[in-house]
Amino acid sequence: MRGPHNVLRLIRTGATFERSGAMGVALDALDAPPRLRLAARVLGWPFRWLGYRGDPALPPVTRAITALGPAYIKFGQILSTRADVVGTELADQLRMLQDRLPPFPTDQAKRIIGAELGHPVDMIFSEFSEPVAAASIAQVHRARIRETGQEVAVKVVRPGIEGAFRRDIDAFHFAAGIIEALSPATRRLRPRDVVSHFESVVNGELDFRLEAASASEFAENTKGDEGFAIPAPHWDLSSRRVLTADWAEGLPLGDREALIAAGHDVTHLARRVIQLFLQHALRDGFFHADMHHGNLKVAANGDILAYDFGIMGEIDAYTRRVYAEILMGFIRRDYRRVARVHFEAGYVPRDRDEAAFARALRAVGEPIFGADASKISMANLLAYLFEVTERFGMQTRTELILLQRTMVVVEGVARSLDPQLNMWQAAKPVVTDYIKSSLGPKAMARDATEIVQTLGRYGPLLPRIVEDMLWRRAHPDAQQPPVPRRIRWLPAMAAGLAGLCLGGGLAWLAG
Repeated sequence: MRGPHNVLRLIRTGATFERSGAMGVALDALDAPPRLRLAARVLGWPFRWLGYRGDPALPPVTRAITALGPAYIKFGQILSTRADVVGTELADQLRMLQDRLPPFPTDQAKRIIGAELGHPVDMIFSEFSEPVAAASIAQVHRARIRETGQEVAVKVVRPGIEGAFRRDIDAFHFAAGIIEALSPATRRLRPRDVVSHFESVVNGELDFRLEAASASEFAENTKGDEGFAIPAPHWDLSSRRVLTADWAEGLPLGDREALIAAGHDVTHLARRVIQLFLQHALRDGFFHADMHHGNLKVAANGDILAYDFGIMGEIDAYTRRVYAEILMGFIRRDYRRVARVHFEAGYVPRDRDEAAFARALRAVGEPIFGADASKISMANLLAYLFEVTERFGMQTRTELILLQRTMVVVEGVARSLDPQLNMWQAAKPVVTDYIKSSLGPKAMARDATEIVQTLGRYGPLLPRIVEDMLWRRAHPDAQQPPVPRRIRWLPAMAAGLAGLCLGGGLAWLAG
């Protein structure tokens, strides 16, 4: 499908912004230079008639984004948390993209629920409200289970959303291919891989069974986190296109005035949002990757309530350590350490100058640390770091895309609560604790335990592996090794027992 017909889709993007009046607003918000403004007008104005009209009742940029479809809405949701980038006025306009989009009819939602769950809605729920929130992929209804009387939230997918996403992502693939063809230098950034990654995330978000599984796993990981709660999913009332979960009662995290009026400490909430995200990312390697205002509430007791687990991020233990060491290096202003971590992880090619890279990192970090608290931004750090690593040949790492994007969103949420929040001070305790637990003696013992236990599991195969290696070394020109002799059971059992004993001992030492 990724053919020339997608050119029309891309042209319509610019034309829709021009027709809705959003082009000028967006260029002003981004403080675009004169030449870019002129180019946008020259290219956009002739095709204005091709643009979507959108809802005239909405502000221009919101009108254009909602008219273009769900993939564009997702991007607008990110920008809604970045008032420092697009300005307060535009950020407020875009915030409605989070959970206040036009809903589809309740009767249609009831038909979807009935078809998915196999029973009419009136048989399942004693109460079923009109939509209480509507986002890019689904809308939510407040309901009460007839059998138990429990109040729940019922999330229903928008009709036809799968096809709409396919069209948008198809155009993105086409655009990525054009970018790589016209500018070979951009291949280092792997735009096609980035779009493919986004596509996989969206496909996962469209299956509510996966979202229920993510909510369940996330709840297990965070059950000991103070001041944090997650609505439990109801598996028997959920399916691919319907998700039922406990109702989360609280004030929207984006309503700062209401939170203050209710007696909540917004500075504490801002710090807690940052710390919770880092705890989940570093400690568990499994984090909420869509933590915008529309997915967070504050309960009456001050707990932060998170919901909508369609987009979750996952990073392995090694990558978590690298990420933590980079953050800790910047926090301590140890730029040699940050540079060394980049080289050891293979993020920067070995043939580059490590000392020169460290100096470039210093140029990134020092201006940030010299700024006042309101201007210290981890998101800006990531942006500057990207510029430096680009000069030194670092390729885009798709496994970190969600982590970096979520950091930007979370920081925007925290800033909306407390514009003077010092991000480094908020992050330092979490990163320091993680470094101590993952790089200290106990962590080394745990790593050794895992290695020995792995060797113990594969103990019975070790004689065969060694024998094959020695035979290949003695017969380098042979195509196949001879049929190996029967593996002797005694060495295999000894290797397995030794591995288990040593592993158990190290595990006991690690506590």
